[in-house]
Amino acid sequence: MKYEPTHEIHYRDVFKMDYYELNKRVRRMANVLNKLNIDGGQTIGFMDYDSHRFLEGFFAIPMTGNVLHTVNWRLSEEQILYTINHAEDTLLIIHEDFLPVLNNIWDKITTVEKIIICTDNVGDWNVGEVKPPMELLPDVELIGEYEDLLKNESDNFDFPDFDEDAVATTFYTTGTTGNPKGVFFTHRQLVLHTLANAAMYGGALDKCFANFNSSVVFLGLTPFFHVHGWGFPYYATMIGAKQVYAGRFTIDTFVDLFQKHKPTLTTGVPSILQMFLSSPLTADFDFSKMKMLIGGSVLSASLAKQALERGIDILSGYGMSESAPMLCASYLNSENARTMDLDTQAKYRTIAGLPAFMVETKLIDANGNDVPHDGESIGEIVTRAPWLTAGYYKEPEQSDALWKDGWMHTGDVASIDAKGYVTISDRIKDVIKTGGEWVSSIDIERLIGQHEAVYEVAVIGLPDEKWGERPHAMIALIEGATVSDKDIKAFLESFISAGTINKWAIPSKIVFEKSLPKTSVGKIDKKQIRKLVEEKISEENIHHSTLIIQH
Repeated sequence: MKYEPTHEIHYRDVFKMDYYELNKRVRRMANVLNKLNIDGGQTIGFMDYDSHRFLEGFFAIPMTGNVLHTVNWRLSEEQILYTINHAEDTLLIIHEDFLPVLNNIWDKITTVEKIIICTDNVGDWNVGEVKPPMELLPDVELIGEYEDLLKNESDNFDFPDFDEDAVATTFYTTGTTGNPKGVFFTHRQLVLHTLANAAMYGGALDKCFANFNSSVVFLGLTPFFHVHGWGFPYYATMIGAKQVYAGRFTIDTFVDLFQKHKPTLTTGVPSILQMFLSSPLTADFDFSKMKMLIGGSVLSASLAKQALERGIDILSGYGMSESAPMLCASYLNSENARTMDLDTQAKYRTIAGLPAFMVETKLIDANGNDVPHDGESIGEIVTRAPWLTAGYYKEPEQSDALWKDGWMHTGDVASIDAKGYVTISDRIKDVIKTGGEWVSSIDIERLIGQHEAVYEVAVIGLPDEKWGERPHAMIALIEGATVSDKDIKAFLESFISAGTINKWAIPSKIVFEKSLPKTSVGKIDKKQIRKLVEEKISEENIHHSTLIIQH
């Protein structure tokens, strides 16, 4: 922040400050914690939208020797309760919008002793009028409102020295089975990850996505609770870039912020990009100066091509919660970006790409043997880098499995070519084995996604008496489009003729929905899709049986 201290940080149209003020407010927050005797070793839950407050917490909480728990407010109430108790939060800083959730779980929270309320309407807020369930736990102290507390504190604070390997942050994965798992990172790991982001995206490489520097206007659309917003708030603050945060995201909010601030860089999942491109509100927007990094889910070639046609300089990143998340990034040097046609560019912009600096990757088979890097052979991708988490909080067995044989196991099936380019084929749990042949659900999704009428697609495997498993698809169409399952299957037939896929890769059943279910971090939720498709098939079987009986 020392390089461009007058650059600003904006939270919607509610708040703005420069880096001088950020420095002061971080110290004020540290003084608030100190007065509450939260002076090291405690875990503080932060449950807020992406905001200036949350950004301040990214620094003040770990720098006072405490642990920042970024609470995922999109989880179910039971999961939120589990993460707060499992992390052993003693202080909860929470936006007033989430007080109803807190009310519903309060009698089961075991460790929280104090609460600080955040609000976007400070002038209208009164501590006496806010009534979280103090009746249930009268010993829990409502400290006050965040801004009121900060304004009364000094902006002088001497931060303590402590071991760089002390834990700084924790958050919880959005697993599809069982309870969420707690991932944690040390101060050293966060610094190294920030420097890795700087190397990959700050101009060290001759790539069209480079130059994330202090002149960038960064619009952060990745939730802070999702792997520290992919680490970019730390990086943007380090270099003093202008930062803009949308809080609770809507397309209307994006339109407003885009018009006011003209962002040149943003991040998000494919569904956010799809929202930009399909909304009538952005039809006349000039996106030619905006770059976007996509992560969280695979970016389809068709969506990448749409973005390129609208002028968005788009690339993909690959990683996982346990890797903080940087592992790989799509790479196009400036010459390739000028000479490749859009279809070829889309291919390179949607694969995982090349490993980041200091990241080592390889493929292994089910027995742990190395798999050739020939661009065709597939195996589980395992990795090593100096910023990867040491394991899962209070989960020694799962931590050992994560780091079996000294490599972090991603659970992703991939191929790596002779030049080192990584292409993710699937999650191990989502690979479909039909008639003894392995079929990648992601490969089928990429092909279906090329159909001009397809908005979103997910492919899952379901049990089949004859073939073991068969692929099934759920598709959301572009508004106004009319396409049948026969049309989609006919479209895939062309790829069979071209030798791209085999005939057994065509889904047995295609279900059409207005939109696809998403997880709390915006990923397509295949667990829920599997359930919905099974229910649809069951309903059709019952209907078919009824017709036969009537006949």
